[in-house]
Amino acid sequence: MSLATLDLARPITVAPYAPRVDAAPAPTTSAASAPTATPDAERAAAPRIRAVPEGTEARGFVLYVGLDEAKAAAAGTDLGAIVDALKKLTAALAPDAETHAAIALAPQGSGGRDVDVVRLALQDPAAVAKRRQAAAEPVIEKTRGGVVVDLSRKRVVLDGDAAPLTYKEFELLQYLVLREGRTIERLELIHALWSDGDEGDAPNERTIDVHVRRLRSKLGAYEDIVRTVRGVGYRFDRHADVSIRHSTTPSPDFF
Repeated sequence: MSLATLDLARPITVAPYAPRVDAAPAPTTSAASAPTATPDAERAAAPRIRAVPEGTEARGFVLYVGLDEAKAAAAGTDLGAIVDALKKLTAALAPDAETHAAIALAPQGSGGRDVDVVRLALQDPAAVAKRRQAAAEPVIEKTRGGVVVDLSRKRVVLDGDAAPLTYKEFELLQYLVLREGRTIERLELIHALWSDGDEGDAPNERTIDVHVRRLRSKLGAYEDIVRTVRGVGYRFDRHADVSIRHSTTPSPDFF
């Protein structure tokens, strides 16, 4: 049984009710000097129950407790013992009070917080209304929007969000995109994209591999649009969810 009813770490010990006795007697005050409590003051001092509509009165309360049998056993008690202790405590505090206990049941393995499942199982109006509202709300699934390689704006959009590519990473992708279907050797990429003095030391094939790895990490789920051709180089693979946006004028780098 996975559901529960009480969130107490240990069984309750009910002590006989006794009026409070102060350690020292209060100083006596003459009737003439004793402050007289006004009705307004008495109402202000009394506990107030909120959200009670006009014309109604409070007749009791419900305490929902979330605690499954396993947790109760781990605390050295059980649900019945806790309920019995709470009944005795209520009788000690208010002998005229009437009590009724109900154990909430739910399928084994039910998810969610114990107390929320209890409230729903016992038809708590607020919990039922919340469940109905959640059921009425449409479930919006985020679909993959695909890849947009925007050559005119020098940017890549993944599922509606711009990918944080560096200038060199975009240049590398653009070079492969404009030569779609061709496998580009690393040496060709070095000569085309790196000039003397770029990035300090002279670039080599390792430089290309590092930039491709960084590019792929930023492409995320679409990293396979940059395909490795073992022993040769790299190739751009267009998928059905990949679109290319060219500028209004043909690129001089287009082949």
